[in-house]
Amino acid sequence: MSSETDGPVFRAMRDRPPFGPIERLGSERLREEQEVTLASPRRRAGIGARSLFTIMDLIYGKARTLEKFRVLELVARVPYQAWENVAYVAVTHTARQPGFARRVFDRVRISRWEQDNEQWHLLILEELVGEDPAGSWFKNRVIPQILAFGYYQYSWLTYAIKPSWSYRLNADFEDHAEHEYALLVQEHPEWESTNFHSHFADEFGQYDSLADLFRQIGYDERLHKLQSEVAIVAPRFA
Repeated sequence: MSSETDGPVFRAMRDRPPFGPIERLGSERLREEQEVTLASPRRRAGIGARSLFTIMDLIYGKARTLEKFRVLELVARVPYQAWENVAYVAVTHTARQPGFARRVFDRVRISRWEQDNEQWHLLILEELVGEDPAGSWFKNRVIPQILAFGYYQYSWLTYAIKPSWSYRLNADFEDHAEHEYALLVQEHPEWESTNFHSHFADEFGQYDSLADLFRQIGYDERLHKLQSEVAIVAPRFA
């Protein structure tokens, strides 16, 4: 694409480093953090999160497959989109309170960055899964969008009414994702010697193996969980 047709915003973004992993870790540290995850108890998930996990197990099975993780990543972006949109509405009503408006906008930025991180996860999973098998289009494309739409509406509504509910649901979801990725790697020892090649490696990073890639994604999910747990304590723009 020529610079004349790129546009100024595109050119400015291209010259800046992309926001990939939240905290990029080396191979040894990734192994250590996987063990931390495997040794740690899961959160006691609420009814909303448990219902979502049950629905996904019923539709996609209990086995940890890349197809199922692709659906998980598609849904994972949704709360951050909802929170960003609610915060943008709040910003428009705070023009006379610059300090408060800045705090709201900081929440917007955090939600956007977390959403971007989840988007990289989804793009990589899409690439690894490849084309849908014959006859699975409805299951792998339509149903995930329905799940994401319902999850978005629930996240938006709870965030508008009582933000701590929405943050708690997301912490449950991200805790589930963190543990599932750790178990996925444990179930596939052959991935330790499988090279990771991706169109998105320049943005998300180069990794020694496919196992390390999924360890990094799982660690990202832990940081999302921890951020939501912090927000539960101070959920509003105070």
